[in-house]
Order: sequence, then C-alpha cells, then structure tokens
Amino acid sequence: VRSCFKEEMPPQELSRRLAAVTTHVDEILQQDVRPLMAVEIIEQLHRQFAILSGGRGEDGAPIITFPEFSGFKHIPDEDFLNVMTYLTSIPSVEAASIGFIVVIDRRRDKWSSVKASLTRIAVAFPGNLQLIFILRPSRFIQRTFTDIGIKYYRNEFKTKVPIILLNSVSDLHGYIDKSQLTQELGGTLEYRHSQWVNHRTAIENFALTLKTTVQMLQTFGASLATTELPRSMLSTEDLLMSHTRQRDKLQDELKLLGKQGATLLSCIREPATKYPNSKLNLNQLENVAALERLLVQLHETEKAFSEFWSKHHLKLNQCLQLQHFEHDFCKVKLALDNLLEEQAEFTGIGDSVMHVEQLLKEHRKLEEKSQEPLERAQLLALVGDQLIQSHHDAADAIRSQCVELRHLCDDFINENKKKQDVFGKSLELHRQLDKVSQWCEAGIYLLASQAVDKCQSREGVDIALNDIATFLGTAKEDPLLSPKEFYDEFELLLTLDAKAKAQQVLQRLGDVQEIFHKRQVSLMKLAAKQTRPVQPVAPHPESSPKWLSSKTSQPPTSVPLAPPLRTSEEPYTEAELNSWGKQDRETNLGVKNEEFFESLRERGNPQLEQPARLRDPSPCRRIICDLLETEEIYIKEIKSIIDGYITPMDFIWLKHLIPDVLQNNKDFLFGNMRELYEFHSRTFLKDLEKCAENPELLAHCFLKRKEELQIYFKYHKNLPRARAIWQECQDCAYFGVCQRQLDHKLPLFKYLRGPSQRLLKYQMLLKGLLDFESPEDTEIDPSELGGSAKDGPKRTKDSAFSTELQQALAVIEDLIQSCELVVDLAAVTEYPDDIGKLGELLMHSPFSVWTIHKDRYKMKDLIRFKPSQRQVYLFEKGIVFCKIQMEPGDQGSSPHYSFKKSLKLMSLSIRQLGRGSHRKFEIANRNGLEKYILQAASKEIRDCWFSEISKLLMEQQNDVQDQGNPQFEMST
Repeated sequence: VRSCFKEEMPPQELSRRLAAVTTHVDEILQQDVRPLMAVEIIEQLHRQFAILSGGRGEDGAPIITFPEFSGFKHIPDEDFLNVMTYLTSIPSVEAASIGFIVVIDRRRDKWSSVKASLTRIAVAFPGNLQLIFILRPSRFIQRTFTDIGIKYYRNEFKTKVPIILLNSVSDLHGYIDKSQLTQELGGTLEYRHSQWVNHRTAIENFALTLKTTVQMLQTFGASLATTELPRSMLSTEDLLMSHTRQRDKLQDELKLLGKQGATLLSCIREPATKYPNSKLNLNQLENVAALERLLVQLHETEKAFSEFWSKHHLKLNQCLQLQHFEHDFCKVKLALDNLLEEQAEFTGIGDSVMHVEQLLKEHRKLEEKSQEPLERAQLLALVGDQLIQSHHDAADAIRSQCVELRHLCDDFINENKKKQDVFGKSLELHRQLDKVSQWCEAGIYLLASQAVDKCQSREGVDIALNDIATFLGTAKEDPLLSPKEFYDEFELLLTLDAKAKAQQVLQRLGDVQEIFHKRQVSLMKLAAKQTRPVQPVAPHPESSPKWLSSKTSQPPTSVPLAPPLRTSEEPYTEAELNSWGKQDRETNLGVKNEEFFESLRERGNPQLEQPARLRDPSPCRRIICDLLETEEIYIKEIKSIIDGYITPMDFIWLKHLIPDVLQNNKDFLFGNMRELYEFHSRTFLKDLEKCAENPELLAHCFLKRKEELQIYFKYHKNLPRARAIWQECQDCAYFGVCQRQLDHKLPLFKYLRGPSQRLLKYQMLLKGLLDFESPEDTEIDPSELGGSAKDGPKRTKDSAFSTELQQALAVIEDLIQSCELVVDLAAVTEYPDDIGKLGELLMHSPFSVWTIHKDRYKMKDLIRFKPSQRQVYLFEKGIVFCKIQMEPGDQGSSPHYSFKKSLKLMSLSIRQLGRGSHRKFEIANRNGLEKYILQAASKEIRDCWFSEISKLLMEQQNDVQDQGNPQFEMST
C-alpha cells in the first residue's frame, strides 16, 4: 500500500529545487560579472553619456556608443565606471568575449573632449576592447588638434586597440553597417534610451521579486516540514486552515508575478507585434530571452511548491480524516459496548411464561435500540474501507478498527439471534409446563367433582368412566410430552431452577395420571359389584398429594444491621445531638476520658507528674482533651479517605474497576475533602493544641477561623450531588476493593458524612464548655439556643470568656444552619430560573396555605376551602412555595419539594390576622388580585416568620426611599 506520508517531498528536496531557481536567476542577471542593478545607477543611465544600442559589428561584437555630451569631462569617475561596468555586463558572455566596438561621436566638440574620452576608456573600461571609432570635431582647428593629439598622445592612452579617426558618418558606414547604427549616426537602428532603461529596470525588478518569493517559499516549506501533527480534530482543522491561508497568499503572489512577467514580455515584443515588418534588435531579443528564462524559473518554482504543498495538504487531510474516523470509532464502539453490556444482562431464561414474554419484549426493545448504532458501525466500516482504498497512510490501523467494528456487530447480531432462539425455546418450555399444570388442575377438579353417591348405580359409574375417558382423550388430541420427550427437546436449555420446576410438574403429571388410573380401576370394580346393593358409605378421604398442600415458606424477618441514616432534609433534635455526642465519645474514641488518663498514669506519663490540677483534670480540661483527641481521629479519617479512595483513582492498575460516570465525577463525589484536611491538619489542630494548657483560648480559635470554616459550607453545598453520584456508583467494584484495603466496616458515604458530624461535635463541646462555665459565672436563659453576644448571658466574673464562648457557639450554629439550608435547598426541583438570584436562604418551614382571590371570595368563606400543604422558603428577595412529596430511597422515604410559585418581596405586604388566628398571618401581592394565608405549626414559628419578613420589607423600603421611590406597604 502506498503511504502518502512517506512519499511527501522532503524539505531538502524543495529547498534544493528552489535554490536551483535562485542560481538560474543569478545567472540570468549575471550577478558574478554585474554587481550593479539598473535601479542603483538609474540617474547616471538617464544622462545618456554612453549607450548600448544593440548594434553589432560584422563579427558580432557589441557596439557601445558615446553620443555627443557636452559635459562628458565633468562626469565623476565612479559614475563613468559604474555605467561602463553595467553596459559591458549586459551582452552575453560569448558576445562580450569577441570584444566591444566603441563609437565616440565628438563632431561638435573639441579635442579636449576627445582626449578625455580616450583617457577614461583607457583607464576605466572594464570590458574587452576590439576597436575605437572617433568622429572627430568638424571644425578645422579642433580637427587639426585632434589629428596632432592622437599622434602625440597615442602612447599615453595605454590602449592596445586600433583608434580610427573618421571625418563623417559616411566613413563610419564603411566599417559598420547602417542597420547596426542609430539614426544619430546615420543608421536605421531604432533606439529609445528611456524605453531601454525602463525595460532593463523592469526585468531586473522582476528577477529580484522572483528571488524574494523563492526565499519566502523556502522558509514556508521549512516551517511546514517541521510542524508536528496535532492530536485533536479542532487543532488539525485550525492548522490546515492556517497553512492553507499562507499557501493561498504565496500562490497569489506567484500568480501576480506571472502576470507581471507576461505583461512585461508583451511590452518588449510590442514593436514586432504592432508592426509585422519590424524586427527586434539584439538588445530587445536579449531582453526577451532573459525574461523568458525568468518565466521558466517562475514556472519551475510554482511546480516545485505545488508538488510539495499537495503532499503536505494530503498529509494534513489524511490526519484529519483519521482523527474523524477514530473519533467516530470511539463513539460507535462505546455504543456497541453498551449494547453488548445490556445484552449480557440477559443472563436468565425466565421462570414463567410472563417472565419470558417480558424478557422477549425487553430483548426486542434492545434490538430496535441497536439498529441505529449497528447502522452507524456498518457505515463507519465502509468509510474505513474507502480510506484504505484511497491508500491512506494509516491503512493498517483503520483496517484493524474496521475488523473490530464488524466483529462487534457480528457478535451482537449472533448473540441476539442466539438469545432470541433461547427465549423462544424457553417460552415453549414454560408453555408446555403451564399446559401440563393446567391439565393436571383440570383433572383434579374433575375427580373432585365426581360425587360418591352418584357412583352407587351402574348408570352413575358409566357416566364417571365416560367423563374420565373423555378427559384423558384431550391429552391425545393435544398431546402432552412425556418426560423422555421433554428432556430430549429441552435438555440443553434447562437450568437448575427450570429443571427443578420441570421435575415437579412432570412428577405432578405422573401423580395425576396414576390417580386417574386408580379411579378408573375403582369404578370398574364398583360396576362389577352391582349384584348386591351397596350401602352408601362416605369414603375415607384420600390424603392430598404434597404438591397440593405445600405452603410457601416465608423468609425470615430481616434484622437491620445498623440504624438508618438520616436524610439531609430531616431536622436534628436535641436528644439526637446528645446521643450522637455520646456515641462519638464512647464509640469513636474507643475509651472514655477517665480511662484515657488512667492509661497514661499506668504508663508513667511524665506529663502527669504535674500539679494536682492537671492530675485530676477539671471538666473544662476534659472537654478540651476530648476535642483534641477527636480532632486527631477526625483528621486521620479524612486522611484515610484521601489515601484510600481519592489517590488510588489515578492508579493505572485500578482504572478498569472505575466506571466512567465515577471517573468523570470524582471531584464532585469527594468535594473539597483535601481542603478540609489541609485546614485541620496544618492550621486548626495547632490552634487547638495551644488550648490544652490555656482553655480560655478555645473560643478565640473558632472566632479567629470563622472565615476559614466556611469551607464546610462549600462542602455541604456539594453534598447532594455527591449523594447522587454515590447512589449511582455505590455497587462498583472499586469501592469494595478500597474498603477492604482500608479495613473499613462502613461504606464510603458514611465517612463522607463525617464533616457534618464534626460540626455537631463542635457545637456539643462548646455547649458543654459553656454549661460548665455558666452556673457560677452567668445566668443563662434556657430558651436561648446560643445566639450572638448581645443575646447571651449576663456578665459577672470571667464573663468575657463566657461571652467569647457564646460568640463561638453562635458561629458554629450559624454555620450548621447555613449548611443544613444549602443541603435542604438542593431538594427543591423544577424551579424555572436560577434560584440563587433570590439571594441568601434565610429559613424554611412547612405551612398550610390558603390562596384567596379578592374578586371571588370573602374572608368568611375561607373555612370552606381545604388548605394546601406547602414547604415555604424565605430568601432575601423573595418567597418560594413548594409542594411536599415523599420519595422512596435507600434509607427510606425522603421529602422532595417541587416548585409551585414564587413572590418577590418588594411587591408584597404582610399583616397579622385577628383573634383565633394566633398561628396565621397573611401576605398579599400589592398589585395583584391574590393573597395568601399561611398557618404555621406553632405561634413561635409564626412570630419568627412575621418578624423576619417585616424586617426585610422595612430594610428594602428604606433602601428604595433613599432613592426617592417608595413602593412598600406593611400593616400589622
């Protein structure tokens, strides 16, 4: 297979070909013999003191003419040398090697001018001279001086070429044909000096532009060759577009250069084109030849770059095609893998007709679901075949992926067909078993319906025998399989459960058939004894077969292994907090504080050789020790989660145990657990250790770290999402491996609730410390749950410490409340906008809500309407009503709240109701027709809500009044 990447023109080849173009351009310009360009001496050329008219001598020697020029002797030597160097470099090397013929026209000048011309030619003429013709001055005296001067100064001119003095142009015509001389010298050669200069300048500019463009192409080609292929489709597309834009720009420059060259060539050829009888002189022919050679080099440049670009473009296109193919391959393969996983879930064959029919229904759904992925896979395989046929560089990799796709499709289709056959056989199996069971039940019913008293007569016996024969005949019309036939047909399909069921049903069939046989024998014997009367005697009831009286065994009642977890929406009671605190002290710590100090004494801890105050710690110090001890355990637990669950997720050898949904959401499952560990291990534990000797610093620790403790709010904000991820992934093998490795008895999510329990622990310990400090120092209102300092105890001695404890407790309780609120808020669903726009959540409670339309009902009609039970949320900027729904979960039913209505506070008014409504208050939309009566669970809750809403309305009213636009209304 031809690989396009391997055939790509290497940058060295492109550089070599373009360098050859540059060399040819230099040869055309004769850069080795002509260091100057026309544009560099354009002013000197335009002075026209020397011209290269294009005329040739008889042997083809180029003619350089020095026209009449009055200021010739004033021309700087450098200018003369530059012009001579340039003019002598224009003819071809072959023509220049013959030697130049110089014609000096000094008919209107003096001997001094002739002398100056010869002197300069002798000193500064850079070419090979063959002959010098001088048209001497026409005036007699100057002509005489010229003849004498030539004879006298001939040796001073240092020229070894003949110098021929001519009296007139007719004498010149004897040496040079008229067709090779300009009209000024009596010839017929057309020469326009300005046109000649323009043509030379244009040709040289064209050549220099071509060289510059070639250098740009060399640089661009080297850049393309060193570019690495991107790994993503977007990067490859961007790179392809970028390279294409640069290539188009260079291509446009090449096209423009080609147009300029063609235009210049037509301008040089214009005389011969315009006048058919006119011919181009040698100068013009040389210009045409030079320009044509330059155009050939331009064409070679375009060809070399086009070949290089086509290979590079093909490489990028194939890279992009491969990336698209691999991207589609990953998506299709993932879909096929999912289908195979779903297919693999059909492990059983069903235990009843209904079950098998359900399996068949689900299997058909899977088959319908698989049509689109299978079609995509087949289409992608065809695309891969096309890429292979187009000699793609990655043909081997594409071929293997196409083979894999087709194998996956074939595996799924073949397994699907196999499953379909198995389910069809299973359905037939259970239908046969059901048919046998139904036949047996019908037979039992027939036997049970034959009354004994009716069989005492011959006629009754015949009827009973006839009924039995008729019933047994139904088995022949719709034949039942014998056990041997049954096992022969379904042996390969029978699982242990199906085999047990089949054995039971076939055993029952044999039992029923045996009962029928016995009944027939009994009836026949009874018919043979009709010679004597038979006294009707009630027959002894036969014992029912075991399969008729079998009872379904009840499974033993399961005993819960652990108390159910509390959902985040359930409020915590004080008793539960105390019990958790006790459990935290007795279970988590393993030993009580007294046992801890006793163990220290037994080990002879030197720290206990202290004053009696430390050897018999006070309750305050015991709480501090409890706090330190549990803090260290808490840090170790977080560390174990990080080391045992989070870090191993990056281990390559465990990747196969982690499902994609867990891998993609691991940061949400663990939240900012690392941040909690860093804060407690590096900062908070050190602060608490300072309190061991000075308990008075404890409250200050919490107050100083008030802002840092907000990481708990961040953790709880993520907790509902973490719970959802855990519920989806809790059965994955990775968690089991980590739990066994850590020797944890509880699953991971129990430990993820650790930060919540830690906040409650802080609250309990601060309350306990405040209780120990308060009896002697302060009087505490039992109704207070720990607010701010101004609501705290009355100060007596050491009241500053108690005040700080109150403030620290308020910080922790506010943090607990905000964490509970943010977790509870996650239970609100179907809110149409960003609920965060309503500001901070202040409180929420369940209410009975009546909705009253002002234009329909009167207040006295309220009693006739049943209230709606709503969970009401109070935000800084609004009130939200939600419907309460109980949804089952792993830990029992938990409340969820679906959004029903929201009201903006800035448009509301609030008022209390009259007597007999101590738990109710009313809120109304000031510009609407509806108002809402809310009934709280208690008067205290009503008062709290009414006070908070009134305060918010007052604050917003003040803010708006400051702006000169009062909009609020409140009545009490």
